[in-house]
Amino acid sequence: MAICVLLISSLIASTSPAQALAVPEQFIELAASPTLANPGILLVDPTGQQPLFSLDPDVQRAPASVMKLFSMATTLSAFNPDMVFKTTLSATNKSDTYLLAGSDDPWLTTDLSEEEQNNRAFSPSLFNSIVELHPEVKSITLEYKDIYALDIQALQRYFAGYLKITPVKVNNLSDATEELASIQSPPLSSIVEFTLLYSDNALADRLARTAARAMGFTTDDVGLQAAFSKTLTDLGISPKGIHIYDGNGLSHQNRVSARQVVELLLAVRGNSKYQAIIDGLPTSGRTGTLIHRFVHDAPSAVGLVHAKTGWIDNTISLAGFVTVGANQYVFAIVANHIRNLESARQAARVTIDQMLGTIAKPQK
Repeated sequence: MAICVLLISSLIASTSPAQALAVPEQFIELAASPTLANPGILLVDPTGQQPLFSLDPDVQRAPASVMKLFSMATTLSAFNPDMVFKTTLSATNKSDTYLLAGSDDPWLTTDLSEEEQNNRAFSPSLFNSIVELHPEVKSITLEYKDIYALDIQALQRYFAGYLKITPVKVNNLSDATEELASIQSPPLSSIVEFTLLYSDNALADRLARTAARAMGFTTDDVGLQAAFSKTLTDLGISPKGIHIYDGNGLSHQNRVSARQVVELLLAVRGNSKYQAIIDGLPTSGRTGTLIHRFVHDAPSAVGLVHAKTGWIDNTISLAGFVTVGANQYVFAIVANHIRNLESARQAARVTIDQMLGTIAKPQK
C-alpha cells in the first residue's frame, strides 16, 4: 500500500501546484485503499479539461452499469430525443386474426402497477377493442411486427385462461385493414432518464440494440460494438480498445477505460441532444440508485454528486459529476478487481463515497 500511495503522490506532484491543492491527501490515500484493489480513476476539471488526478485511466476494464452511459449516448445519437414509440393493433381481412405493429418499444408492459407508477405503455389495453367488438371471442391469431418476443409472451400470460393468443411474426403490414387502437410511450428522453436513474438493464439493452439497427448495424455484440464505436468517433472520442458485448454492462467481457468514460461525459455535457443523460444521473443521497449512498459514509457530499452507478460480481463503478464550489468536476472510478463478496463490494462503495466526500463542496 505504501508503494501505491507513493506512486500516486508522485503523480500528483507532477501537476501544477494549483491542481495539487484541488486533491486532498485523504483522496489520494483512499484511492490507494485495498478495498478498491487497483482501480482506474480519472478526475478532471472541465473548465480547462485538465486532469486533477489519474490512476491507470487508460486500462480497459469491465465497467458494469456505467456502460449504460455509452448505451444512452448511442441511443440519442441514433434517434431524436423527442421521438415517441407507437404501437398499434389493427384488424385484418380474417375475422380471428389481428396485427400488432410497433417500433421495438422497450417501454411496453403488462404490469398495471408499472403503468400507473411510471407511465409505462400498457399493452393489454390495446385488446379492449377486440373484447368490445367480439365479447364472445376466446382465441385469436396475433400477427406481429417490430414487437419484442418477450412482450408477446407477456401478453399471452396476461390473457391466459381468458383469451388464447397464437402469435405469428410477420415481415410486413400488408394484412392490416383497420386500426383499432394504439398506445405510445413518453418521449425517448424520458425513457433514457428513467433507464439511467434506476439502472434498468432490460431498457438499456433493448435501446442499445434498437439504436444499433437504426444505425445500419446488426443487433448482436458485433453490431453493438460498431454502433458504440461510431458514436464515440462522432463525439471526437477514440474507441480504441473498447469491447462491447451488451447494452447494460452485465457482461464481464465488456471493456472501456476510465478516460473514455470521462471523455464521453465531457462530450455530452452542454449538448442539448444528450441532455437526457445528464438529467438521468442519480443524485447522491436523494434519487435513483444513489438514494442510499453517501448518507452515512460521506454526508457532506449528499446532493453534490450526480453519477451513474455500476456493479457486477467483481466490479464497483461510479462516473459522473461532483460539485466542488463553483465547479463541477468530472470523474470516473472503475474498480474491477473486487472480491466477489457483497461485503467487499460494499466496502468499495464506501471508499468511493468517502473519496468524493473529500472534495465535494456546495456552491456559495
